[in-house]
Amino acid sequence: MPASLTAANLHLSELAPTFVQSEIRAMNVACAAVNGINMAQGVCDTDPPHPVVESAIDAIRSGQNIYTRLEGITTLREAISHKLATFNHLTADPETQILVTSGATGAMYCTLLALLNPGDEVLILEPFYGYHILTLRSQRLKPVIVPLDAPDWQLDLDRLRASVTPRTRAIILNTPANPSGKVFTLAELELLAAFAIEHDLFVFTDEMYEYFLYESAGSDGNPAQHLSIAALPGMADRTITISGFSKTFSVTGWRLGYLTGSTKWLPAIGNFHDLTYICAPAPLQHGAATGLLQLPPSFYTDMAAEYQAKRDLTCAALIRAGLTPSIPNGAYYILADATSVPGLNAKQKARQLLASTGIATVAGSAFFTEGRGENLLRFCFAKKQSELEEACQRLDAYRP
Repeated sequence: MPASLTAANLHLSELAPTFVQSEIRAMNVACAAVNGINMAQGVCDTDPPHPVVESAIDAIRSGQNIYTRLEGITTLREAISHKLATFNHLTADPETQILVTSGATGAMYCTLLALLNPGDEVLILEPFYGYHILTLRSQRLKPVIVPLDAPDWQLDLDRLRASVTPRTRAIILNTPANPSGKVFTLAELELLAAFAIEHDLFVFTDEMYEYFLYESAGSDGNPAQHLSIAALPGMADRTITISGFSKTFSVTGWRLGYLTGSTKWLPAIGNFHDLTYICAPAPLQHGAATGLLQLPPSFYTDMAAEYQAKRDLTCAALIRAGLTPSIPNGAYYILADATSVPGLNAKQKARQLLASTGIATVAGSAFFTEGRGENLLRFCFAKKQSELEEACQRLDAYRP
């Protein structure tokens, strides 16, 4: 074959040039270069629960280091089924309706492969989690952005309706949400459910932060409540509910998630997960199962209280620094007004703040369509207490 023809065949895919390093990853690198405090990525560097870690270590030592069945180990699937019934009010057969996945990201990836076709459109509520957008694009699906109204990120049903086309197949719902910390209310979920039924849409939910729930920053002071849309009438067959252990057990590097849905869809999703990942890490599944089975209810309520205190500490420091926060009701991120920080856009502002304080954040533009979020920065407060207090002291000393 002529060399010129061979060279012509050696090129990137049509998708590859459109994918660049995420702003979150870029800020991680920039933070490491100055040995700063990383409030950019949600690494959740607090210590995992002791029983979870010890169980995983015991599983490694006892030989649980080979492939599991593609759905995950029985003990974990049964524990997830019980958790779904008691916390999410969802009925899921552990044999046929639960799939343990390689992270919630793997769960979303394989769900999209199994249920959608290239060119299909998926509604995404803004501000959005960037990986949702990129995963759609990686499969040649079209994300359609539906902005929520700041500062409380209210749902506009008319705006949602105007976004529907004959190619719309699904909605991605993230609650509690990254990066806004919004927890969707029952009234909002009912509107979304009726909308999905009316237009015959799938709903893919990312509920990774379901235990990170805080008292309202408003006058009522009522605690936020996590609700799974799949539990609403008519939604069980059209919803894939996705969650995981990364944040709850502080094991983001374990890459353990799970999903549940109708038996109509689970075999196809499972086949794609098998093709892509074979199975989730075997010994780590044992650790997660132990966490679900042994940790008392107080573990989850105490964790929420701990993170609420971290939220309040961080928000207070941001207010003193002139970076007015949108106070979240869930998750562990804060979107703060960075108008006072020098820079022409959010990326420049993030780097300026890092240079001035040694604190890494993420440009708000990473969570919005082009031209939006340029005066916002996202702060992650899932940090060890000593490091978070140091970050707040640095913010107190910051002068734009």
